[in-house]
Amino acid sequence: MAICALCNEPLSGVNEIMNGAHKKCMIKNQNQRSADETEINSARQAARLERETNIENIKTTTAFSFAEKEILTELKVITAECVFGMNIFRDIFADFRDFFGGRSEASQKILRDARETCLYELKREAYEIGADGIIGIDLDYQEISGKGKGMLFLVASGTAVKFKE
Repeated sequence: MAICALCNEPLSGVNEIMNGAHKKCMIKNQNQRSADETEINSARQAARLERETNIENIKTTTAFSFAEKEILTELKVITAECVFGMNIFRDIFADFRDFFGGRSEASQKILRDARETCLYELKREAYEIGADGIIGIDLDYQEISGKGKGMLFLVASGTAVKFKE
């Protein structure tokens, strides 16, 4: 006699025997798995949100101290590197701006995006080592170009620190 793999009760129909479980048991099991997956996904999402919030709360400064915080210890020098491509249309319009004068909003947007991304990466690096803040931040920009292509290279560095409570 075949037994249901989920409830250990005897199976009666051919379909149940072929599936190894009662249809109602399979539906109940599937619903439970869906509920478990939803709970796991919610927990993962909450953990991800908490991590992102903690990363955003890392204090940053180009100075070598914080006015409102006392530094307990300097953990280590950290860096973040970002490379952004300047697309061909932006390059062409930037060339026109160079010739005729004026500000290049496209280039300014790339610079702004690069800075924000690199500072976020620097904060993430600090978070990973348990830092509360980053002091002495330095941003170094470099353009790499050739063969009709342009890349913007940005390096952010600073010293990760722990604050006194």
